[in-house]
Amino acid sequence: MHDAAKEMLQQAIGKAALAEAPQTYAAYAPSNIALSKYWGKRDRARNLPLNSSLSISLAEWGSHTQVGPSEDGLDHVTLGGEELALETPFAAKALKFADLFRGEKAVPLRIETNNTIPTAAGLASSASGFAALTRALCGSFGLTDVVSEAEMSLLARLGSGSATRSFWHGFVRWDKGVREDGADSFAHPLDVRWPEFRIAILPVDVGPKSHSSRDGMNHTVATSPLFQSWPDQAEADCAAIERAVCAQDFDTLGALAEANALAMHATMQAARPALSYLTAESWVLLERLWQARKDGLLAFATMDAGANIKLIFLETATQDVTQTFPNAQVIVPFDQV
Repeated sequence: MHDAAKEMLQQAIGKAALAEAPQTYAAYAPSNIALSKYWGKRDRARNLPLNSSLSISLAEWGSHTQVGPSEDGLDHVTLGGEELALETPFAAKALKFADLFRGEKAVPLRIETNNTIPTAAGLASSASGFAALTRALCGSFGLTDVVSEAEMSLLARLGSGSATRSFWHGFVRWDKGVREDGADSFAHPLDVRWPEFRIAILPVDVGPKSHSSRDGMNHTVATSPLFQSWPDQAEADCAAIERAVCAQDFDTLGALAEANALAMHATMQAARPALSYLTAESWVLLERLWQARKDGLLAFATMDAGANIKLIFLETATQDVTQTFPNAQVIVPFDQV
């Protein structure tokens, strides 16, 4: 099966004239929240989406990953300082991804990842994790001069679709692409700096999800009668959200982002059997937001495949947001841009 990302990587490795042993290299990648959602794949093996998506990165909330040679000739994977059994899902997936870089060479590696996302935030870290791992592997194998950030985005997509958007701070758009081999499905940053933009995480359920995003997505695509209209609507939403971001039109952006998230969850709830990541507490928070907005609070919600609620608002609304939602964890995404 021809895959553009794998072919690009092999060409880069050939150009780099790599040494036998990888070097120790550390990298960071921020996590991200999609304002225009990715939900549904046209190719599961390549993680190719049915629609484009647009996200905002989470500044210092992300993943630090270091890749280097193993001293004892065996692979090692640590997460948060804890060594993992190689058959655990995280370790197995990370090593399988590393195999793209080491190919047939039995080069043992040590992969160390530390997430700066607060556990209580209940946010998945696969996006930042695979983006940071991709950066670290490229650095370790001497590819930083021959692999661009766009190409890294293309590679990271093979590990996690959302990782495609985690190579930059600020607003990022992932183009769905149309090519069968995925050569045109990668992300790029928007040239927009919006210092007043704010994000708040409202934790609801910080435990493991009953259904993974991957499984939930596949179930929705296969069984929801509402899903047929989603890709075209989501593509239109993405374009409209991008225009609102570029114009820094917050009212339009917020309304579109909230509607897009609710539409995505509607496709899940119409699946057969129904799938709902949102809990009773999620809906209580949404109702509180909608009432507060009637009372003048300019803030909007977005929700991914989980129970937690994310709010977007501008700096002037920060005090009202934290008073209305005392558990809100506020992020300033342009502090590092």
